[in-house]
Amino acid sequence: MANESPIPVVVNGAAGKMGREVIKAVANAEDMILVGAVDRNPDYRGQDAGKVAGCGELEVPIVDDLQSVLVLATQEKVQGVMVDFTHPNSVYDSVRSAIAYGIRPVVGTTGLTPEQIQDLADFAEKASTGCLIIPNFCIGVVLLQQAAIQASQYFDHVEIIELHHNQKADAPSGTAIKTVEMLSELGKTYNPTSVKETETITGARGGLTGENIRIHSVRLPGLIAHQEVIFGAPGQIYTLRHDTMDRACYMPGVLLAIRKVTQLKSLVYGLEKIL
Repeated sequence: MANESPIPVVVNGAAGKMGREVIKAVANAEDMILVGAVDRNPDYRGQDAGKVAGCGELEVPIVDDLQSVLVLATQEKVQGVMVDFTHPNSVYDSVRSAIAYGIRPVVGTTGLTPEQIQDLADFAEKASTGCLIIPNFCIGVVLLQQAAIQASQYFDHVEIIELHHNQKADAPSGTAIKTVEMLSELGKTYNPTSVKETETITGARGGLTGENIRIHSVRLPGLIAHQEVIFGAPGQIYTLRHDTMDRACYMPGVLLAIRKVTQLKSLVYGLEKIL
C-alpha cells in the first residue's frame, strides 16, 4: 500500500461505543485515514474525534452535519467510505446520501426494513457504487450461522434467543434476522405444530418469523451482544452460542469491509459474502 493513497473514511456515529472503536481501528490502519467524524450528540460537537475515541489527537473534529462531511470526502484523491453505526431511524437517509455523493457505505446499524434494503440496493446499482450492509461484523457469528445451517439439515425444531444491552433500539437484532434468513434458504419447514398453543401473556413465545422460527429478544444493562440458536429433537438439545465481551472483536470485520467495499459496484448484504 506504500504507493497507494489511503482510503478516506468517514465515521457516522463517531461518539458512540462502536463509532469510537472504528475510529481507533482506522487510525491504526496504515491503508486508511479518518477524514470525517459525525455525531448528533451535542456534548461532543467540536471535540477531536481521536481524543473522544481515546487514541490521541487526529485533528478531525466531530460535527453534526453529515452532508458537509460527505462533500469534503468527495474532494479526496480516492473514493471514500462511510462507516455507519447510528440509529435505525436515520440510517436509511444517511446511506442514501452517501451513495448519492459517491461515498461507499459500510453499514453496521441494524433495523433497516427489507424494502429499504432493496431500495438502497437499486440505488447503489444505478450509481455503480459499492455498499455493504453487515448485521454483524464478528467472524465468530458467521461461524455460528454456518454451523446452524449444517445443524438444520438434521433438526426440524429451532428457536433463537438474542441478548443485547438495553440501549439497543431495535428488536430483534439484525444478526438474529439474518440467521433466520440463512436457515430459510434451505427451503424446509421448521417447528411443525404438535399442540395448539395459547399465550396468556402476549409475546411470551417470542416473535414468530415467516419461516416459523421464533426469536426471543432480551435487553439488559451489562450485556453487549449475544446469540443462542437452540435446536431440539427427541432426547437431545443442540445449542450454538456466541458471546461478545469486547467491541474490539468487530474491528477486523469492519476493516475488511472498508477495504472490500472499494472493489464493489453494488450492494452486498452479510459479512459471509466478502470473507
